[in-house]
Amino acid sequence: MIMSRIEAPRDDVTGTLVDRLLGGLPAEAVLTDPDVTASYAHDMASFCPAGTPAVVVLPRTVEQVQHVMRTATALRVPVVPQGARTGLSGAANASDGCIVLSLTRMDRILEVSPVDRIAVVEPGVVNAVLARAVGAHGLYYPPDPSSWETCTIGGNIGTASGGLCCVKYGVTAEYVLGLDVVLADGRLMSTGRRTAKGVAGYDLTRLFVGSEGSLGVVVRAVLALRPKPPGQLVLAAEFASGAAACDAVCRIMAGGHVPSLLELMDRTTVKAVNDLAHMGLPESTEALLLAAFDTADPAADLAAVGALCEAAGATRVVPADDAAESDLLLQARRLSLTALEAVKGTTMIDDVCVPRSRLGEMLDGVERIAGKHRLTIGVVAHAGDGNTHPTVCFDARDPDESRRARESFDAIMALGLELGGTITGEHGVGVLKKEWLAREIGPVGVEMQRAVKRAFDPLGILNPGKLF
Repeated sequence: MIMSRIEAPRDDVTGTLVDRLLGGLPAEAVLTDPDVTASYAHDMASFCPAGTPAVVVLPRTVEQVQHVMRTATALRVPVVPQGARTGLSGAANASDGCIVLSLTRMDRILEVSPVDRIAVVEPGVVNAVLARAVGAHGLYYPPDPSSWETCTIGGNIGTASGGLCCVKYGVTAEYVLGLDVVLADGRLMSTGRRTAKGVAGYDLTRLFVGSEGSLGVVVRAVLALRPKPPGQLVLAAEFASGAAACDAVCRIMAGGHVPSLLELMDRTTVKAVNDLAHMGLPESTEALLLAAFDTADPAADLAAVGALCEAAGATRVVPADDAAESDLLLQARRLSLTALEAVKGTTMIDDVCVPRSRLGEMLDGVERIAGKHRLTIGVVAHAGDGNTHPTVCFDARDPDESRRARESFDAIMALGLELGGTITGEHGVGVLKKEWLAREIGPVGVEMQRAVKRAFDPLGILNPGKLF
């Protein structure tokens, strides 16, 4: 439902803002109904405060985005850029009186070039839609967050998203060649290139990736593509302990193998997936390791990795016979976070990444933290790159349990730093981890990052209150 300017209740400040926005936007692109704008107030993160937006705008063109930013600068109104709001750190949460700038209607794939192996897209293109579109040209866009069916490329760029395939193909940052960005004052800047190589000047493209909308608004992206690989086959290995599964991960990586996927699910996660989807996963296992190869002879690669899993103590190794069985195993992995949320109704999803060699210590530490705080914490991990997602399950209606959940979340981040890791491998900082970013990068690092922010956004109107 969209209310007209006359119907929408507003004060003089909001009225002036709406009138100025309507000077360069169609009426249907400006939402003022409080019941509607409230639905744009936050992403999917728990424990992250969100304010009340003054207005939500949904532009379709670069010029409309520029008009929004010029208006915001003139009136000194904060702007919160948003994609599909599937984020898990509060990076897309509104602030009081802000303009929520939703980019979901800028959803065109502008170009796919098999020769240059690039795609040029608008920020509202959904990840899975792009993957299918380039696949029709025999090409592959590797980054695949678990929310790939709904999350947008702009959001992926804002939080530097990862996914299941990072162990072989890397994260979003490695596929962004160039950007068009609307700056805080409405100017349009192009960064990067569309060539295979290029080192002209500072790498501003990489600076914007992961900046969570705090430096500018991405309105176009040049993305690198790869040739579409053969279909992958998946192997499942059961282990009697998390330590044994992590030992297998170390053996696989030290052996020079390059799996397209190497994922771990602990006992709690396996049970949660079975309870939700009745998939018949082996609940007797303490840890389930999934390895996949998309090579010319994946069966041979799976056999070699299976032998390494057995050497590490796997109690059972089952290679998939075909693509359908492989897809079923991957579906179980993609359901993990949804299944864990169903355990108690609410989750806090940690995103700590540690060196692969210390993955076992991370899992053991999380188990101790769960016991200390008397909570259910399931762990699912991109084991091949050390990126763990300890997921705290709790009842948000229980104040004491909510307090313990937050304390356990912080304890897990502290553990990650102690093990030489980072507080976020792919979800970003947002509101949730501001304090922990300062701990990780130190006072000098914070000072330099704030200086960069001031250079791009001297008025501080772009996504205020995020990162630091």
